[in-house]
Amino acid sequence: MALILNINTAGSPASVCLARDTQTLSFAQSTYQKDHASWLHPAVKQIIADAGLSIKDTEAIAVTTGPGSYTGLRIGLSAAKGLSFALNIPLIAINLLEVMARAAKTERADFFCPVIDARRMEVFMAVYDKNMETVVAPCAVIVEPGSFFSLQARGKIVFIGNGSEKIKQTISHSNVIFSNRVVSSMDMIGLSANNFEEKRFVDTAYVEPLYIKEFYSAAR
Repeated sequence: MALILNINTAGSPASVCLARDTQTLSFAQSTYQKDHASWLHPAVKQIIADAGLSIKDTEAIAVTTGPGSYTGLRIGLSAAKGLSFALNIPLIAINLLEVMARAAKTERADFFCPVIDARRMEVFMAVYDKNMETVVAPCAVIVEPGSFFSLQARGKIVFIGNGSEKIKQTISHSNVIFSNRVVSSMDMIGLSANNFEEKRFVDTAYVEPLYIKEFYSAAR
C-alpha cells in the first residue's frame, strides 16, 4: 500500500493530504490564497508529524497541475518537484478538472462539468460522462446564453467549482444541477493511488503547469 502526499494549491482553499492508498491519514488546508507559498511546507511537515511518520516514509508525491491560479500552480508544482527530487520518489501529475468531476459524482447525472473562474465571463472547464470519459477536453470558454445548450438537451449536467456563479447567470434549465461541493486534496487520493499502481509518473525536469491560456508575466 503506497504512502502518497497529495498537494493542491491551484486555488482556494489550498490543501495537503497524506494518504495510504485511498485512506486519508492526515489533512490540512488554508483558505487564504496569498499565503500558499509560506503555508505549504510547514503544512506538509505538520501532516507528516500528525500521522506519526517521517517524510522519508513517503513513496510518491501527487500534485494538481491545473488549471487554476497561475501563482498557486507554480507554488504547488515547485514544491512537489523539489520533494520528489530530494526524496528520489515518483511524481504524479493530476488534472484538477478531473478531480472536480469525480468529486461531483455523488450527484446522479449524465455529464459532469467542472468550471474554474478565469475572470470576466470566462471559465476553465471540461466535460466528463458518467464513466469519467472525456466529452470536452480542458479548455477556456466565455460563458454566454446557449453555451451548454447541446449538453442540456442530452441529459442532466452537474456544474461544480467557483465558475458556477457565472453559469447560473446564463442558464436556467431542469437538466442543470449545481454542486456546492468544495474540492480538496482528499479528492485526489483515488486518482493518485491509481496512477501509482499503474506507474503513471511524470518527469520532474519537464512537467509544467496546465495553464490552458498563455501565461503573461509583468516583465513581458
